[in-house]
Amino acid sequence: MLKLDHLAVACTNLVEGTAWVEEQLGVTLQPGGQHARFGTHNTLLGLADGLYLEVIAKEPGAVPDAGHAWFGLDDFTGPARLGNWICQTDDLVRALAKAPAEVGTPRALTRADLKWQITVPDDGSLPYNGAFPTLIEWAEGTHHPADRLPQSGVTLLTFEVSHPDADHLSQMMELEDDRVTLKAGPFGMRATFNTPHGLRTLE
Repeated sequence: MLKLDHLAVACTNLVEGTAWVEEQLGVTLQPGGQHARFGTHNTLLGLADGLYLEVIAKEPGAVPDAGHAWFGLDDFTGPARLGNWICQTDDLVRALAKAPAEVGTPRALTRADLKWQITVPDDGSLPYNGAFPTLIEWAEGTHHPADRLPQSGVTLLTFEVSHPDADHLSQMMELEDDRVTLKAGPFGMRATFNTPHGLRTLE
């Protein structure tokens, strides 16, 4: 079974992307880290219910060990926006058996004491432009990043993904998360949050 792990805001400049999210939600993000394999860096926001939000961008000057970025960042242009959703599973083999081939193959990654496997296509693109989630399985004994982030007072209420093939995509995942809705329509993502300043949205 899949459940939402975290949301990713993509941007071309981490400082600018972080500032945009902070302005939209009215809270301060925390420093994240670097991902040497894919040449990216991020900032983080702890959400309620064991979730978190990351803002991610290619790190200037970094040469990715993999030869490409991930999360579709090599081709990302324009202003910061919701770019990806990541779902966790405790049985990645089972999830992959149901998922489309475009989701990619599992990559074993580590950062400090964090260990996980995550699906990344060979070219670092996003399956169905991001309408199908990236899959992640945290290693046994690894503390989830959200457990280490200070609580921001922000709660994800709903996350909506629209895509022309939404019904087909739904059939390729065993998703059990009442916050997530897939609907037919032009591709897009919309997250609604309850924040200390009221309801706010990111798209």
